[in-house]
Amino acid sequence: MFEVRNDEPRYAFLSDKDTKAQNRYGQNIELTEPSSELRDKSLCINGDSGIGENPNRYKQHGFYFNSDNCIGCHACESACSEKNDVPIHLAFRSVGFVEGGTFPDYQRMNISMACNHCDEPVCLTGCPTRAYTKFAEYGAVLQDPDICFGCGYCTWVCPYNAPQLDPVKGEVSKCNMCVDRLEVNLKPACVAACLGNALDFGVIENIPENRVQAKAEIPGFPTTDITHPNIRFQQTRSTHREMTRTDAMPLKYHRDDKEGKFKPVVDEKQGREKYWNLRKLLTSHESAHVIFTLCTQATVGAFLLLIVAPLLGLDSLAVLHNPDVLLPLLVAMVTISTVGLFKLNMHLGKPHRFYRGFNNLRLSPVSREIAGVSMFYTGLLGYALFALFDNAFSQFLANTCAFIGVISGAIGLFYMYKLYRIPARPFWNHWQTGSAFVGSMLSLGALIVAVTSIFSLSPATLEAQALLQTVTAIIVLGLGLESVGHFFHARDMQASANEGAASYYRQVTQYGKSYIFRNLLLGFSLLLAMKMALTGFDTGTGLLLMLSMLVSSAFGRSLFFVLVIPTTMPGAFFWKNDGFVEHAKATGLADAPQHGVAYERHHAFKMNELMQTLKENSLKDMLDHIKWIFGK
Repeated sequence: MFEVRNDEPRYAFLSDKDTKAQNRYGQNIELTEPSSELRDKSLCINGDSGIGENPNRYKQHGFYFNSDNCIGCHACESACSEKNDVPIHLAFRSVGFVEGGTFPDYQRMNISMACNHCDEPVCLTGCPTRAYTKFAEYGAVLQDPDICFGCGYCTWVCPYNAPQLDPVKGEVSKCNMCVDRLEVNLKPACVAACLGNALDFGVIENIPENRVQAKAEIPGFPTTDITHPNIRFQQTRSTHREMTRTDAMPLKYHRDDKEGKFKPVVDEKQGREKYWNLRKLLTSHESAHVIFTLCTQATVGAFLLLIVAPLLGLDSLAVLHNPDVLLPLLVAMVTISTVGLFKLNMHLGKPHRFYRGFNNLRLSPVSREIAGVSMFYTGLLGYALFALFDNAFSQFLANTCAFIGVISGAIGLFYMYKLYRIPARPFWNHWQTGSAFVGSMLSLGALIVAVTSIFSLSPATLEAQALLQTVTAIIVLGLGLESVGHFFHARDMQASANEGAASYYRQVTQYGKSYIFRNLLLGFSLLLAMKMALTGFDTGTGLLLMLSMLVSSAFGRSLFFVLVIPTTMPGAFFWKNDGFVEHAKATGLADAPQHGVAYERHHAFKMNELMQTLKENSLKDMLDHIKWIFGK
């Protein structure tokens, strides 16, 4: 248990007496029944089997923030970091601010934010390793870094930037509500340290002493609809109609007088000039996801054409089962799929824990995607192993693997789409994500079939011409579907009034030339494919089509990842400021691991160190270094 000091001040103790039965969302504040087996169980904090004496132990607790009082001293940040031994490059609680007006009528409003221990924690349902648990004790949402394998999906889905991915350890950690202090009736460390009496804590919906409001939103705070967060606000001071962020995010907040809320709108901080930004676009930290999604969608598409298309009456594709065509096609699919899976796995903070990705099949779309794609890969390998043997038993095994591959491939792609439908990332939360994925599956899958067929068959033969004409028609279908999705997505994002509109603004300015280039290549590829589908294959046009499609796909998927703007809190200091990332890379601060910025470089640094060790040191040293790489 946490040791209570003899001189602990009165304001540091919990003081809730009377509490409400339900919160504003209609959910019970009492989290267990009096007869529940969950009661009277120890949290075993620091190995202590004792049970706290807090009479409200099984009620939902939450933070209370009075923006009128916050002076931006960051004492709450320091107390949290000191109490929880948080690394210098992370912050479980952080203070940002929004501002409005001009001198002399300038106004600044500070916001202190940590995990809100939500009623419906999307981090819990999204985590593939089941590292999160919502406890009946205080309603705390706790995360176990030892279970985490560092995929970072919880950092994508959380609207409040609460989970912190440690780029050095390769794992996530976050605010734990200071449950050890709660067990001895003390408020969390951040609350006890607050100099301005801006932070408070207690049973949710209770208004602290000398406070008059318990609002659910203030300017800069994302919508509560996603997770029903357990934080309440007081803001009695009037604000300007427009409040702006001081970080690099192209967002500001306008007051909607009808609803009495501030809503995000685009802030054109960077003007309207268009740029390429190729380095940021093509070498982002999410490049592994670009490669994985494209490779997986392409191989699933090619496998479906190989197995399903002949069953649907596309007789021209039956030639794919000719051993001269089948072998190079299977080699190509296995190679491309392996590259994608390898890139995804090495993208994890702890790649050696990849097997934990199956732990949350009941809730997490990531677990379901991993399971589907892994089963597809297994079915593909099995089919590649048995399909070339001409005996009944091998053909039975090949057909079984083909069935597994087709079903699991479809499941994997469906949940690949579902995991990107994230309310906290409006740019992704659109049906166009599905049209882009299906379009890539069709067009790139058909491209794999076309390329391997050209090298296996003489393009002049009738069967080759029929095959190529069919696959180019499928390419037209895939590219057309992708083009339609992009059109409606751009229209809807431009018309939206949230972070999706800000992403669109970045798309046409910060990455404007790359965006136009992708669109031109996509249209050009569609015209070339239509020409070949109508007039037949020729080598020059085919090579040009292949090059155009590959570059267009790389640009399009890279834009998908770098443009997304999450519904995070305003950041104003150090790495919490989105602009600090670019500043750190430009000045060399990103080379220091404690800043936690460009962590893809840290993996490269570790691998370089390993190679040097292989050259110079003993086997024991090499094994020790490998353990260091994997974070042991």
